[in-house]
Amino acid sequence: MSKLNLSADEVLMTTRAVRKRLDFDRSLEPALLRECLDIALQAPSGSNSQGWHFMLVTEQSLIDPIAAYYREAFAAYEASEAQPLKQHLDDPSMAPTQARVLNSAQYLAANLHRIPALLIPCMQGRADTPGLPAGVIAGMFGSIIPATWSFMLAARERGLGTCWTTLHLNYEREIAALLGIPDEYSQVAMIPIAYTQGTHFSPAPRKALGDCLHLNKWHNNGAG
Repeated sequence: MSKLNLSADEVLMTTRAVRKRLDFDRSLEPALLRECLDIALQAPSGSNSQGWHFMLVTEQSLIDPIAAYYREAFAAYEASEAQPLKQHLDDPSMAPTQARVLNSAQYLAANLHRIPALLIPCMQGRADTPGLPAGVIAGMFGSIIPATWSFMLAARERGLGTCWTTLHLNYEREIAALLGIPDEYSQVAMIPIAYTQGTHFSPAPRKALGDCLHLNKWHNNGAG
């Protein structure tokens, strides 16, 4: 597929968490995924260590059990205080948006076994090592997350939809055993990948910058 020829700003503003508009029935070209991953490798890496690895899963015999683990994790998430309807309770105007987010997430959980490809970014080292300094942990995540986001941006430009998920990490050890991921590597996320149904996406509703910007001191609100 040819590129969408979006500007950099358009890619940044319209790369959404795509769930309901994933085209589960259209196959993905391996070369296209490799192209996006080649772009991801240009992301910054702490100390230029390049300790990243990307587990690309396309075999149905592997996707099925991963999807089953994800559904189990999603059921626990849906019953927890972290689920979307339990957020922004101080702002009733957010309720319709949060309901749509939950509905979309439910759809992905129910249909994940239909996805043509999953990307599991991994980083060298274990962030859960006792006593590991916060700065070291930040550096580890600070290398793999930008690379994965670059992949997702490159996918958007090529008409692919992605979604950052982490619920499978409740079963990280089981999935590592399934995929042969060595113990010394940490899985960071799981990215479902498929062509999108339609290619137009709009910027998401967000709270005002002034609500989260602080100028020089935390108590200095950045509104205005």
